Amino acid sequence: MAEIFKERIVKLLKHADYEPIKLAQLAKALGVSSEDYQQFKEAFDQLRQAGHVVIGGKNLVSLPSLAGQIVGTFRANPRGFGFITPLEPNAHGDLFIPPNATADAMTGDIVIVKVKRKGKRGGQMRYTGEIIEVLERAQNRFVGLLLKHPEGWIVQPDGRSFFEPISVDDVGAKGAKEKDKVVVEILSWPTEKYLARGVIIEVLGKAGRYETEIKSIIRRYHLPGEFDADCLEQARQAAAEFNHEQLGTRDDITDKVVITIDPPDAKDFDDAISLRKNADGNWVLGVHIADVSFFVAQGSPLDTEARTRGNSAYLPGKTIPMLPEILSNGICSLQPDQQRLCKSVYLTYDRQGNVLSRSFANSVIRSTQRLTYQQADRILKGHTKDTGPEVIELLKNMETLSRVIEKRRTKIGMIHLALPETELVMDESGWVVDTHPADDSYPHTIIEMLMVEANEAVASLIDRLNVGFIRRIHPEPDALSMKNLAKLVRAFGFSLPRTPDRTAIQDLLAAVEGRDCSFAVNLAVLRSFEKAQYAPLHIGHFALASTHYCHFTSPIRRYADLLVHRLLECYLQKRPDSARDISAELDLAEIGKHITFTEQRAEDAEKELTTVLILQMLSKRIGDELDCVVTGLAGFGVFVQSRKFGIEGLIRMADLGPDQWKYNSRAQCITGQRSGRSIRLGQSVKVRIDSVNVPARQLNVAPAEPLISAAKQRTQSEKARKTKKRKRKTQR
Repeated sequence: MAEIFKERIVKLLKHADYEPIKLAQLAKALGVSSEDYQQFKEAFDQLRQAGHVVIGGKNLVSLPSLAGQIVGTFRANPRGFGFITPLEPNAHGDLFIPPNATADAMTGDIVIVKVKRKGKRGGQMRYTGEIIEVLERAQNRFVGLLLKHPEGWIVQPDGRSFFEPISVDDVGAKGAKEKDKVVVEILSWPTEKYLARGVIIEVLGKAGRYETEIKSIIRRYHLPGEFDADCLEQARQAAAEFNHEQLGTRDDITDKVVITIDPPDAKDFDDAISLRKNADGNWVLGVHIADVSFFVAQGSPLDTEARTRGNSAYLPGKTIPMLPEILSNGICSLQPDQQRLCKSVYLTYDRQGNVLSRSFANSVIRSTQRLTYQQADRILKGHTKDTGPEVIELLKNMETLSRVIEKRRTKIGMIHLALPETELVMDESGWVVDTHPADDSYPHTIIEMLMVEANEAVASLIDRLNVGFIRRIHPEPDALSMKNLAKLVRAFGFSLPRTPDRTAIQDLLAAVEGRDCSFAVNLAVLRSFEKAQYAPLHIGHFALASTHYCHFTSPIRRYADLLVHRLLECYLQKRPDSARDISAELDLAEIGKHITFTEQRAEDAEKELTTVLILQMLSKRIGDELDCVVTGLAGFGVFVQSRKFGIEGLIRMADLGPDQWKYNSRAQCITGQRSGRSIRLGQSVKVRIDSVNVPARQLNVAPAEPLISAAKQRTQSEKARKTKKRKRKTQR
């Protein structure tokens, strides 16, 4: 708990709008309960002893002032300057590094910076920095495009971590050709006079091809490759030795109606559902989860590899699994008409969706039918051809129960964000040719609600066992984040209380539903929240309004779930001491950090590859128009999101039209000083594609229609001429 409190204290104090307050007020701003106050105080005392926070006059808490030298992480900008995020937070925040003071640092490098005072402005001291030493390189290998330059061969790195080209020699040694994607290793870092020099260590293929771009993303994000021989042998042996006749005392429910519902391209089916009514007329839900722990022993090669991978990664057109396919798509997958081992959670509900009882078991199931979300939706809408009556009845009952659970969870504060997703349409060669909205039919919510209920039930059980375990936590947002959210939504004409609770956020989201500003507001709410993470800390899940929560329902693709399954097995075997031993052997905090990182890495890789594939398609559509919504404003331009393609583009300030455009952060708008025309967050706007830079992951757009009419431009010009004329007369 102390580490989470430390992170939250520092994050709040680093906030641009933070004004020093007393410790008790700080605790209130972070939503610390009276029960947790002592742990909060201990975390604060540790930060203070380490010099990371200070108590000044009137007992006000703040970060320490900026020292003469700091150590921090460098973040480069394509215009040549950069910023330093200090490793030890201070009251100034990130430090600006001018173009002539970046040395040879690249994004992600840990550097020593000399701090320079630049005088006061607006009563506040201004600072810049000069990098005097690079302590640690973030990386020494880059993926990029090989190009022929008049003075030799260069590699232009992909992405936004390193902008300058890298000079390479001996291109023919690896058989590389112009416009190939390559991996280059740095031999010497850039200086003021010379480019970085490197050597090509791998040729990935011709840029733009699907397989090449997949490889590029895998190398850039250091995603895992093939399984080693020990892992594959263990998986083969587990599959070969599995005997359906040696199932011990498991509950045999192979005669019950059980179904799976998954995306059309899914192969690893790890959850299945049954539902019946008991003698009292109450619902008895069965959530049956693939028993991966039966096949993957703790400490085995497969377990070690699964922990390292953390999770499966799902890239467009390719899956990088956590477990070998002989398990993930084979004997662990709950395929129809196949006996499969499960861990089952049984939940009994009253008519209001309240849980009356919980029980757990090892079981054997035989899935009656595998459905996609789209098939399930069609069946619920009456299109029941080729579907057995027992499956139709089960689906309808699942929908009934899900709606009751959803209503109950919404009443206690569960928050649902409406952030539409897009799916890629790819041809046989892997080229993206179009996109369409991702399916969001109600069967998605059915499965989500039932899985959340099972996760919560297992977390509550393990909590009662007083055993440490990996939870899925989502901290409550801090007061300043909520204050900024309230300020932002006022620009849309909505209001939030100064300290909004879950109900106030729910009301806001309901109010913007169906409006142009809906996406921008939902995105703002998401950004005001902390990120969910894995940790052994008991702080609940804010968005789900859940006190006890973990991940249990996807052990084929998430290591956190596999760990939870092992603890549940100890409970089922009536061996609570073994559960404590398992937890004691593991550094749960470190595992939580690692699998949180691998989860974020997989999401970032998927997002970047999706962006690359869409940009490649749009590069052939220069001049086409896009329907967009304004999602961000800055001093240099307007960020817009394409409704169809889900990709973000930038309208540079100069492309807004002949006016003097100013960004007003308070009103959340950009306004033309002469025309009075304004652009606001959430506003619909039609743009045309101006240019596409795939290596830099950048889409530049411009308004499809002039923001200022020709007549208004003439009027403005005439006014400007008259003003100048009056000024000249006055001067004479």
